[in-house]
Amino acid sequence: MREVAFIKQNKEKWLNFEKAIFGKHLKNPDELASLYIQLVNDLSYAQTYYPKSKTILYLNNLAAKAFQKIYKTKREDSNRFVQFWKTEVPLIIYEYRRYVLYAFIIFLSFVAIGALSAAYDDSFVRLILGDEYVNQTLENIEAGDPVAVYKSGSNWGSFIGITLNNLYVGIQSFIYGVFGGLGTALVMLYNGIMVGSFQYFFHKEGVLWESVRGIWIHGAMEIFAIVIEGAAGLILGASILFPKTFSRIISFKMGVKNGVKILISTFPFTIAAGFLEGFVTRYSNTMPNWLSVGIILVTLSLISFYYLIYPFIVNRKLKQQYATL
Repeated sequence: MREVAFIKQNKEKWLNFEKAIFGKHLKNPDELASLYIQLVNDLSYAQTYYPKSKTILYLNNLAAKAFQKIYKTKREDSNRFVQFWKTEVPLIIYEYRRYVLYAFIIFLSFVAIGALSAAYDDSFVRLILGDEYVNQTLENIEAGDPVAVYKSGSNWGSFIGITLNNLYVGIQSFIYGVFGGLGTALVMLYNGIMVGSFQYFFHKEGVLWESVRGIWIHGAMEIFAIVIEGAAGLILGASILFPKTFSRIISFKMGVKNGVKILISTFPFTIAAGFLEGFVTRYSNTMPNWLSVGIILVTLSLISFYYLIYPFIVNRKLKQQYATL
C-alpha cells in the first residue's frame, strides 16, 4: 500500500484518537487501551514500509501521550499526588529525554568556558563573582576556612533566603524558554560560567578539595536541579519553534503543561539543597571527609536516579503492562 493511501485510510481513526488523548472529555480506559493497540499496529506498519516518513514521528508522539492518558484514567491508584511523582513526571522526562541531554551538554559547555576564561584571564573571576566576594574568600582561605562564607547568617535565614532565590532562578529559567529557548540558554550561561570560574578560582588558590567537599554538599542537588529546569525551558522553546504535526498553539500548550510539571518536580530537590546549605554546609570544615563525601554521593545519586534512570524503568514497566491489554 502506498503511504498516501495508508494515511487516507487511517486518518480519521488517528484524529479520533488524538481527540481522545487531548480532548476535555476522557474516554473509558479500556476504550483508550483498544485505540492504543490499533495505533501501535499502525506504527509498526509505518516503521516497516515507510521508515523515513514523518508519519512515524506523528504516531510515536501519539503513542507516548497514550501511555500518560491511559495511566491517568486508571482507577487502580487513587492517590493523585503519588501518581504525579511516581509515574507522570518520569514518563514526561522519558518522552523529552533528549532535552535533558541537551541541557547537560549546554550547561557543562558553559562550565568549561567559565573555567578556561578564569584560567587565561586573572580578572575574569572578579568580573563574574565581584570584588567583594573574591576578597572575602581570599581572606577566608588565608584563615584556613575557604568556605566560611556559608557560615554567615542564621541557619533558618540562610535556608529560606537561599531556597527562595534558587526557586526564582528555576522559574526564571523555565519562563525565559518562551523566547525560543534563548532566554533559558542565557540563564544557563550565567550559572554555568559562574560555577566553572568559581571552582577554578579555588583550584588556583590550592584549596579545590576543601571547596568541593563543602560546596557540593548542597551543590549536587542545586546544580542538577538547575539543569533539569533548563531542560524544561528548552522544551517550552521547542514547542514554539518546532510544533511538528500539531498547530503551534496546541504545541505551545503541551510545552507549557509538560514544562511546568518538570519544573515543579525539581522544587523538593531545590528545597532540600537550600536546607543543606543553610544547616549542613557551614560545618563542612569540621566534619570528617567520609561524611561530607557521603552526603554528596547520596544527594547526587538520589536526583540522578530520579531523572536519569527511573524514567526508563517506568516506561519499560508501562510498555509491558499495556502490551498485554
